[in-house]
Amino acid sequence: MIGKLFGAWLGEKVAGENQGAKGAILGYGAAAIARRSVPALAAVALGGWAFRKWRNRRDRRADA
Repeated sequence: MIGKLFGAWLGEKVAGENQGAKGAILGYGAAAIARRSVPALAAVALGGWAFRKWRNRRDRRADA
């Protein structure tokens, strides 16, 4: 709930004085998108990190 309110407030500030509720709606939408995309981005980052570790270990064993 606090995330929705913060996103709406931030969107309103970014949109400026003359935009009214448009900024709040954009901020609320951005918060909803972030809530859905952050776990996916974290999973991709973790997968990339694990792949890099695996590749580095494989290369060290091949050199030895």
